[in-house]
Amino acid sequence: MIRSGVIERKTKETDIYMKIKTEGVGSFKGDTGIGFFNHMLNSFARYGFFDIELKITGDLEVDCHHTIEDVGIVLGQCIGKICESKEGIKRIGTSFIPMDETLARCSIDLSGRSFLVFNAEFSRDNINGFDLEMVEEFFGAVSSNAKMNLHNSILYGTNNHHMVEALFKAFGRALSEAISDDIRVQGVLSTKGCI
Repeated sequence: MIRSGVIERKTKETDIYMKIKTEGVGSFKGDTGIGFFNHMLNSFARYGFFDIELKITGDLEVDCHHTIEDVGIVLGQCIGKICESKEGIKRIGTSFIPMDETLARCSIDLSGRSFLVFNAEFSRDNINGFDLEMVEEFFGAVSSNAKMNLHNSILYGTNNHHMVEALFKAFGRALSEAISDDIRVQGVLSTKGCI
């Protein structure tokens, strides 16, 4: 089933509009002002078959923090919106993505409870204006606002670009699986009968 959501969020630090549609062609239209972050969002969209439209103005004169974290907040809110009822979906998704010497794993449970487990160590601080400490911040913001369990791990790897990109691709694939319909699911997939 195609699902879509739109979120607008304006603060003194960022002004964001995001539209996301599932079951798309995997297109990302937008510019965060951070080239590497654009590349990561494009990878997420492409591998998850999400169509994303993003308009953002951020205080990049300060640094990249607010822009990256706030995009994570809005993306999490969009995910929460597109799978609000959780009826008929698989709820859980896992993906392993190899990228040359790197192997990344992402596991998601759209449980209604936010929890992030993040296991990745980078050997440098920054890639072209993208502070690598923001990878964990971004996924924390997504997890918290989508109310999902999100477990991200780099199982092994040495190239920082490959490691981050593999995580974003794995996130896209795992989320695509978690929100996909399963005709065997009656109501919501829960022993409690609700999520």
